[in-house]
Amino acid sequence: MQALQSRVVLVTGGTRGIGEAIVRDLHARGARVVFTYAASSAKADAMCEELGERVAAIRGDLADHASLPSVVRACIERFGRIDVLVNNAAIFEENPFFGTTYDAWRAGWERTFAVNVFGTADLTWLVLQHMRERGGGTVLNITSRAGHRGELTFADYGASKAALANLTKSMARSCAADGIVSIAIAPGFIETEMAAEELARRRGEIEGEIPGRRVGTPQEVAQIVAFFASGEGDYANGTTVDVNGGSYVR
Repeated sequence: MQALQSRVVLVTGGTRGIGEAIVRDLHARGARVVFTYAASSAKADAMCEELGERVAAIRGDLADHASLPSVVRACIERFGRIDVLVNNAAIFEENPFFGTTYDAWRAGWERTFAVNVFGTADLTWLVLQHMRERGGGTVLNITSRAGHRGELTFADYGASKAALANLTKSMARSCAADGIVSIAIAPGFIETEMAAEELARRRGEIEGEIPGRRVGTPQEVAQIVAFFASGEGDYANGTTVDVNGGSYVR
């Protein structure tokens, strides 16, 4: 993946879980990485100090659409361009069909889609304009098994990831003529802070669905991101790569 040494990558949600693993893995392979964070300024500063000059952090809340142009500008000002966008940032909350209120149900859908769909789509549009002007680029969308399988108590999250998978397909068909490749990566359960509560509540049940009887690691997702960020898998344009240990095979 020597091509990564000349690439500039923008990663959303880079201070924890899969996002942090992606930032660290890409940096280790020689890429210049800018990552966003919504609130974890101390963690972002610590990561930048640890990793050095090839990494930069930008505060950016995907739910705040007015702030997103400044995120793109800051990345370009720091490293001159954006070769790869990794749409990783997302929120997840339980939002069951029963045992809640109508107001809570609506609020859950609105919060989830504000970040996972509308914010991600807006940032992607902004980056696509830059990539087209430069002659191409790569957009990698971190979706989820939930977007394909359907889930019992967080349908809004699953629907948001299904929307992102469809956005991937639309970009692949529409933007390839401009040299832009789009690929989705769909993890199942991964050992992250986001999944910690669910894993604590029913780890045995979750691991029982996985043939290898273990939950995945953030690094296992990061390695796949690095491969596609390098450009070596460009002919997979439009596809979704499942990373779920065989727990859901399509």
